[in-house]
Amino acid sequence: MNAVQRREVILERLSNADAPVSASVMAAELGVSRQIVVGDVALLRAGGAAIEATPRGYQFHPAPGGYTGILACVHSTEDEMRTELYTVVDQGGIVVDVAVENSLYGELRGNLNLASRYDVDNFIQQAADTPECLLSRMTGGVHLHTLRCPDEKTFHRIEAALENAGVLYKKE
Repeated sequence: MNAVQRREVILERLSNADAPVSASVMAAELGVSRQIVVGDVALLRAGGAAIEATPRGYQFHPAPGGYTGILACVHSTEDEMRTELYTVVDQGGIVVDVAVENSLYGELRGNLNLASRYDVDNFIQQAADTPECLLSRMTGGVHLHTLRCPDEKTFHRIEAALENAGVLYKKE
């Protein structure tokens, strides 16, 4: 299989996947190294493919639907982070990404796409294994989340629940 055929297989694999697929899994399926898959995905993205990298692997960027909004949150402990993320998914939302403001780079954003407690638990474990990688550590815990919800009512219910939990950032 040549490189063009391999990229076509990657596109097909991702289009049929109902969950993110890691570069290691695709590499094993294709009989190439993980780095080859990472390079192929980079070329596909540069060519306009709507592929995003998540903590659990690659996926096609989800089609927009429902209501999307942004909330500012703050936490300083792992338990508060878990509470924040569980609150969103338990109320029917998806945590699309996290963003922080950096004085050197401007806005830094990381794709999350957390839709269940299972997703949150995996993310929390990854964060525990590499705490220095958390974007919120750069800003004293203050960060933004893009949330995708079935409707605006759900978004406001999540906002109220986060405020109740004490993790919604409010400028004094």
